[in-house]
Amino acid sequence: MTDPLTLWLLLAAALVLVGFAGTLLPMLPGTPFIFGGMLLAAWADHFTRIGWVTLVILAVLLALSIVLDFIAGALGAKRVGASPQAVWGSLIGAVLGIAGGLIGLIIGPFVGAAVGEFIARRDVVQAGKVGVATWIGLLIGAIAKVAVALAMLGVFIFAWFW
Repeated sequence: MTDPLTLWLLLAAALVLVGFAGTLLPMLPGTPFIFGGMLLAAWADHFTRIGWVTLVILAVLLALSIVLDFIAGALGAKRVGASPQAVWGSLIGAVLGIAGGLIGLIIGPFVGAAVGEFIARRDVVQAGKVGVATWIGLLIGAIAKVAVALAMLGVFIFAWFW
């Protein structure tokens, strides 16, 4: 019979692995799964190695990751002088894009920003630039999210083994 701690830790590791897949596949909530796996491991170990300070740091990193998901496209749009309507459009497109799966998550912020910019300025070329800048912002945000996930892993490993 396998030790219950080992089973809990295996489940925690599985959650973390699924979470890392989720940082690359937008259909899965990556960093929440990572945090959940780490919290489960801490609980399974009776918070002996992972205490509240580490959990707070991990929670802050989780919150940062969630914020990055929603504002990355808007920041990309803002960088090329997008109108407030384009910034709001990219945010709305990101939220609505979730319902469209992977394609929706990629296209939603682009379309939202372009439509918002076109409504504000009636300039197709500028609307296209804003849409592309939004998409580039999303790409940079995805890279930053992977970095945050790796930082979470580093904090956890440091606290677990130190």
